[in-house]
Parts: sequence; C-alpha cells; structure tokens
Amino acid sequence: MPLEFEIEIQLPVADERDPRPGLCEGGQIVKYVYILQSLAAEEHFYTGITDDLKARLAKHNSGAVPHTSKFCPWRIKTYVAFSDEARAIAFEKYLKSGSGRAFAKTRL
Repeated sequence: MPLEFEIEIQLPVADERDPRPGLCEGGQIVKYVYILQSLAAEEHFYTGITDDLKARLAKHNSGAVPHTSKFCPWRIKTYVAFSDEARAIAFEKYLKSGSGRAFAKTRL
C-alpha cells in the first residue's frame, strides 16, 4: 500500500525565549527531514532526519558520519520541517525508497 503525504511546507518560527534548535513557537519540537548533496561529487545525495540542521550538517562536513565522510563537503539541497515526529520518520523512510528517490529527484 503506497504511503500518502500531503506536503505543505511551513518553516517554523523560532521562539525568542528559547534559543534551542528544533523548537518552534510554543516550544513544540520540530524534526527536519533533509536531503544533502555532495559538493565533491554532485551525483551523490544523502537523506536524513534531525532536530538541529546546522549541527547535523557540521557533523556531515567534519567527517564524523561514516556514510557521508568520503564525499565531503555537503550542502543542504532540501529540508522539510515536521511538528509530528512519526510523520517525519515516515517521510524519511519514503524518501529512501525507490519511489521516494524518484519523487525527490523531480520535485525537491
């Protein structure tokens, strides 16, 4: 049974009282599903999930992530913010599937 996603991209508004990453207005946790593109080999992509995009990109670019270390440096090609962790996990899993990779290639 195919997964169905209704995508409405809204960037979270940072809550000025709480500077921690991964929080939007009202203190709600945000998960980001992201697609990285290698700057060294532009045909290489990586899909992941995090609650702190800047820190995660820094880890990828420092070589701390074994799967991405050989194609450093990376740039964020696309990211989508989710307030529902289960939906974020499902969307990441979808993007890692064959049809999800095709969707990302043509739409994201």
